[in-house]
Amino acid sequence: MVDSELGPTYTWQDARDAGLTRAQRREDGVRVSRGAYVSRAVPLSVHAACCAVLPVLPTGAVASHRTAAALLGAPVPHGWPLEVSVPPGTYRPRRRRIRVHVRDLLDEDAIHHRGLPVTSGPQTWLDLAAVLPPPELVAVGDPLFRAGHLDQHSMSGRLTRVDGVRGVVRARQWAPLLSPLAMSRPESLVRCVLIEAGLPHSRPQVEIRSPDGRVVAHSDLGWPEWRVAVEYGGRQHAERGQFGRDLDRYSLMAADGWLTIRYGAHHLRRPEVVVERAARALRSRGAVW
Repeated sequence: MVDSELGPTYTWQDARDAGLTRAQRREDGVRVSRGAYVSRAVPLSVHAACCAVLPVLPTGAVASHRTAAALLGAPVPHGWPLEVSVPPGTYRPRRRRIRVHVRDLLDEDAIHHRGLPVTSGPQTWLDLAAVLPPPELVAVGDPLFRAGHLDQHSMSGRLTRVDGVRGVVRARQWAPLLSPLAMSRPESLVRCVLIEAGLPHSRPQVEIRSPDGRVVAHSDLGWPEWRVAVEYGGRQHAERGQFGRDLDRYSLMAADGWLTIRYGAHHLRRPEVVVERAARALRSRGAVW
């Protein structure tokens, strides 16, 4: 009966209309919040949880903040509670596993994504500017930019309409530095840490060219004027095939005069080391700032 009459997410009323007994509902569904269920037949993802919860919330509720960022594909650590926003003057429900914010949103500040009402990329990023430190904020903004959920024009437009909101100063400072070229969260974190420390701004995905002009490699970050590159080595770089390709890439970069600094996950826990080594490398090549 559950498979034929109910979808993977449903409300208490849906279950009642389908004729489920309390025991059947308890056996089939995981309760996300009061009156909202996700079937045990599907993974309890953020998307599924929102599909279950939003129908039992006031009209106009949209997924927002960290929940919106996760739904839009940003690598933001996400767990309970789900975060949603409701219009001013709307009843603000108190529910387990749900945090409700109040936002006065224009039509352009909310979108439908995979069938769900979600705050737009610029609105989501602006909301998170109030609660995330700059490195984490940039690590959310870069993938939203890369996925097409925001760009410099839409971000600038959103920021011109806001004033006196918590986080707006931070948002205005870092919005111009977001880049769709950053390919991973660690790259974004490292770039932000270097900028915060006052080093010259690095460029993401720098092309390394041979003397005859051929592109022989790309570096995660780099300063072409001083031929200094930054590479982040995740676990995938330890795989045999990738390890061999990395050796070729690093040897080609060195042959063409590039100095490469490599970082791993443990360096991200010590940002002062990231900054100090990058600064030494730049100064060794004559950089002054």
